[in-house]
Amino acid sequence: MSADKQLIEAYKMDEDIHRITASKVFHTPFEEVTDLQRRNAKAVNFGIVYGISSFGLSQDLSITRKEAAAYIEEYFKTYPEVKNFLDKMVADAKEQGYVTTMFGRRRPIPELKSGNFMQRSFGERVAMNSPIQGTAADIMKIAMIRVWKALKEAGLKSRLILQIHDELLIETECSEVEQVRKILEDNMHQAATLDVAMEIDLHTGTNWYEAK
Repeated sequence: MSADKQLIEAYKMDEDIHRITASKVFHTPFEEVTDLQRRNAKAVNFGIVYGISSFGLSQDLSITRKEAAAYIEEYFKTYPEVKNFLDKMVADAKEQGYVTTMFGRRRPIPELKSGNFMQRSFGERVAMNSPIQGTAADIMKIAMIRVWKALKEAGLKSRLILQIHDELLIETECSEVEQVRKILEDNMHQAATLDVAMEIDLHTGTNWYEAK
């Protein structure tokens, strides 16, 4: 969504995205990234999506606020278009009163006009996060519809019974496992066309616990 070339390239390398980020942010060769550096980079990778502050990151990582601010600054230097994208989301939301997902679904953010600083800060975080999380939710719903239709059109006994965040749970007739596998792979991969491929993990078992 940010169209940041470096971040897109990192995903296309099909490597550990958190280790790649750690390598770039901490200026360390990929092979020499420590587990601690990877953990810190992972916190920044996910925290950025939620509009995390240096204070929030310092609390998450048990580091000083100055160190946390340096991590965030280095992240934005590494992936500059991510910063531009987030800033634009907030600016557009303040002007329009809402943000939209990639598929056009709106999220009103009245908090941005609040006289309360904490409420406005919350609104800014929502403006950064909602287009990303909302788009992920849209993609999941599209995948659900595609899978449900494909199962129905194939006349299978197997049924889509549950969605859990980014997972679909199919109660599958034993004789239909391979057909269902193909349906899931095809329809989840093709739920949206993005600059990076949407990878999926597929597992089977006699119950949900085994399938996990």
